[in-house]
Amino acid sequence: MEPKVAELKQKIEDTLCPFGFEVYPFQVAWYNELLPPAFHLLLPGPTLAFLVLSTPAMFDQALKPFLQSCHLRMLTDPVDQCVAYHLGRVRESLPELQIEVIADYEVHPNRRPKILAQTAAHVAGAAYYYQRQDVEADPWGNQHISGVCIHPRFGGWFAIRGVVLLPGIEVPDLPPRKPHDCVPTRAARIALLEGFNFHWRDWTYRDAVTPQERYSEEQKAYFSTPPAQRLALLGLVQPSEKPSSPSPDFPFTTHTLKKPGNPSRARSWLSPRVSPPASPGP
Repeated sequence: MEPKVAELKQKIEDTLCPFGFEVYPFQVAWYNELLPPAFHLLLPGPTLAFLVLSTPAMFDQALKPFLQSCHLRMLTDPVDQCVAYHLGRVRESLPELQIEVIADYEVHPNRRPKILAQTAAHVAGAAYYYQRQDVEADPWGNQHISGVCIHPRFGGWFAIRGVVLLPGIEVPDLPPRKPHDCVPTRAARIALLEGFNFHWRDWTYRDAVTPQERYSEEQKAYFSTPPAQRLALLGLVQPSEKPSSPSPDFPFTTHTLKKPGNPSRARSWLSPRVSPPASPGP
C-alpha cells in the first residue's frame, strides 16, 4: 500500500475503528468500471476512496453512547444518524483535505442511489458480492434474485455504511484487493441467495460462513422492529405519538424525543456495558 494511502487509512481507522467500524481503500475507477454511466462517481478514475462498514460491535460501541449523548436530533433512524455523526468526524479529523462523504442510504432527486454500496464493498475487497451471475445454470427462471455481500469474518452480520471520497488525491498505483470468496460452491451460493431473497427474516443467510461475531439478541430485536417504532423500543418516544411533519430542509420523518418513560428499561438499552450474549449458533 502506498505510504500516502496507508497514512490516510490509519487516520480514518483511528477515528472510526474504536466505534465498531472497518475501513477499506479503493480507486473510483474500480467502482465505475463495473457499472453503467448513470451510476458512476463523477471523479477521475485514480481518485482515492474508502469503504466504511459496521461490525456487530458498532451497536454497543457507537450507537448506545450516541443515544446517551446530546447529539441525537430529529431523524427517524437513530442508526443512520449515529453513522452520519461518525462519518462527519472523519471530515473533522482531516481538515486540510477536501472530503466528500456518501452514506449508503443517500439518493439523488430521481431516487437513484448515490452509491451502490455492495459494489463498492466488493471492489474495495471488504466483502464478496454474490449475485445470480455467480451461480452456474441457476434454478430461478424468471424470478428476480437480489445479490448480497458476505464478509469473510462476519458473514452477513455487518452493514455497509458509506464511502469517503477524497477528490484531488489520486493513487494510480494502488494495488487492487480482491474480496475473499468465502462461499465458493454452487450449492452454497444457491442456499445463500435463496436465504437472502426468500427467508431473510430468519437471519440464517447471515451464517453463510461461520461468523467471528453475530448481532446480539438485543440488536436483532432492534433491527427487526419497523423503523418508525424503533424510538419507542428505545424508550425515547411513546408508541402512540404521531411523527411531526418533516422539515422541507431535512426530508426525513421526525419524532419528538422525550426522556424514557421506563428508566430501568432505557438504561438496559442505552448502557454500552449492557448487552445480551451473542445468539448461539444454528
